[in-house]
Parts: sequence; structure tokens; C-alpha cells
Amino acid sequence: MLNNNHYVAIMAGGIGSRFWPKSRTNFPKQFLDILSHGKTLIQSTYERFSTFIPKENIFIVTSAEYINIVKEQLPEVALENILGEPSRKNTAPCIAYVSFKIHQLNPNASLIVAPSDHLILDNTAFTKVCLEALGFVNMHNAFITLGIKPTYPNTGYGYIQYEQHDVSDNVFKVKTFTEKPNLELAKAFLASGEFLWNAGIFVWKVNNILSAYEKHLPEIYEVFHAEEKSFNTPEEDSALQRAYPLCTNISIDFGIMEKADNVYVIPSSFGWSDLGTWNSAYENLEKDLFENAVNGDNVMVFDAHKNMIHAPHHKLVLVQGIEDYIVVDTEDVLMICQKNKEQEIKEYVAEVKRNKGEKFL
Repeated sequence: MLNNNHYVAIMAGGIGSRFWPKSRTNFPKQFLDILSHGKTLIQSTYERFSTFIPKENIFIVTSAEYINIVKEQLPEVALENILGEPSRKNTAPCIAYVSFKIHQLNPNASLIVAPSDHLILDNTAFTKVCLEALGFVNMHNAFITLGIKPTYPNTGYGYIQYEQHDVSDNVFKVKTFTEKPNLELAKAFLASGEFLWNAGIFVWKVNNILSAYEKHLPEIYEVFHAEEKSFNTPEEDSALQRAYPLCTNISIDFGIMEKADNVYVIPSSFGWSDLGTWNSAYENLEKDLFENAVNGDNVMVFDAHKNMIHAPHHKLVLVQGIEDYIVVDTEDVLMICQKNKEQEIKEYVAEVKRNKGEKFL
């Protein structure tokens, strides 16, 4: 039996620049089938939640320019549940907006906030953890974040340090958050056994998170509070046009989670990857005998090892003699990049913009 007080906000406004040149500003990675599963990332995310959250309680928060793509990929989502942000201001304004909107619809709402572009392989384990988290926040004034048991010292993820005694079954108090550590620190985190990867999935009662905004991000709280009466009316769009320019560009992690004293974590294992980079796609794709992950019907590989190769299905791409490279071919861009430089793809994209303008972005 689905609970009508349970809601989900799926955040789908990012541009996925580390997946360039496949992910583009006008069609970013959440709308792509990066792993050739037959479904795009946002479709998989929506399906995962629709098994245990009422469909009318699932909201997609995206950039206004992507509303039509969302409609096309998720035709079952009601138009009033697709929310278009007028500008990108990071996650704190985005979550404030959807929280005020849902609170007005249902003051008793509990909310899961999740990215649209992550990979989760074990949906059963994921559902179980989400329901545990919803149960806990319904009983306590608490914010829960889902933490992933780390399997290696990844320097691209944020880390959560937690108390070693649970306060409830499998729920632990959070001690610290650390953004992307260097390799030495990541190794130390892993060795200590006190750290989890931060999956960026949050669970709370909507009225509690709004109180936290009032306390920790009062300027963002005031901006949306002033427009509250326009939400869920024809005036909502013009209210957003007024509100967003006044918002600071800040993440929910930095703005609230690192400051609040009622943050808890559930250590989880559900086959998670944030699919943030080509290397994370490589890790999750099938490999050939020489550990190449190949996506493309006409790719031929000779004497090449441990490469990530992505090419259009109609195009013949021949690769010889390279090791540990990312090769991504699209209609108008070919990128060949060492795997260990993948965190710098964002910088290369900025350089492309400086030298070539927006044309290839």
C-alpha cells in the first residue's frame, strides 16, 4: 500500500560536463542511455521510485530548457509535476522551491530528494533503505542522507564520517562531511572504517527542512516564503522569475547538511555509482578479453587494452595500440583522453568554450 504522504523530488537540471562530448548543454547525460540499458538515466530513476511512491507525488525539477525533453522521456508524469527552474543556482534553491511547493500541497509530506543521473543496480535494496529512512524521519526531527559503503579510495566522491553506535536500527549520527579528498586522505578514510561515500540522496519531513532553511539559509527561505502563495497557481512561473535572481548559488550540503546537528546516515549497499565520469561508465560496462569497454556497433580494436570507447553505431572506428584511454566519437567531436585525466575534462570543456564558443558544447 503506497503512502500518500511520501514524495520524491528528482533533480534533473545538470549539464553533465564531465561526460562531454556525449553529454551536451542542450541534451545532458540524464537524458542519455549511457550504459546501453535500453532506458535513459532519468527513466530508470523514475521507474525505481514509482514502485514505492505514488506517481502523482513524484516531481521532476529540471532547467526550464529541458522541460520538453522530460515530457518526451517521461510521458506518464503530469505536466504540473515537471518543474522548470529559470536558472541554475545549485541544489539549495532547487530544494527550497520544491519543498515550499509540496508543503503547500501537503503539510505532512515526507520527501526524498535524489539526483536523476545515478546508477543503482539493486532496486530492492534501494527501496528497503528508502522506506527505512522515511520511517525514521516520520518519527524524529532528522535529516537522513544515504551513505554508500566504499569499495576503494575514490577521490571524486564526497565522504561522510559517522558515529559507530547506531541510534536506531542501522541509522547513525553523522560527524563530518568531506568533499572530494586527495588520494592519501581517501585511503585513510577507507582504512578507518568510519567513512561512507555521499550518494547525494536525502530524506526528511518537508516542514523540518523548511525550518532548517529558516535557521541556516534565511535569505533563501525569505525569497521563497514571500512567493509561497503563488505556488500551485498560474502565478507560479512569474514568482520563480522574481525569486531565482535573488538566490545565492549554494549546495544543500554546504548550506544546511554541514551545519545542522540532526543529520543521520544509513550505510547502504545497492550497487550505486554517481556515473559522474567516463571512468565510472567504464567500471559499469561489460569488457572484452583485453578489458576494453566498447559502446558502438562498428568499433574494431587491435592490440589495445583497458580503454573506454564510445562511438555512433553507424560509424566504423578503429583503435590500435593504446591503453587506459577514453575515446568518445560523436557527429561533430572526437575526444581522445587518458583515463587518469578524466577529472580534467571539465577544464578542457571550458577551454573549448573559450576558443571555439558554444558550438561544440
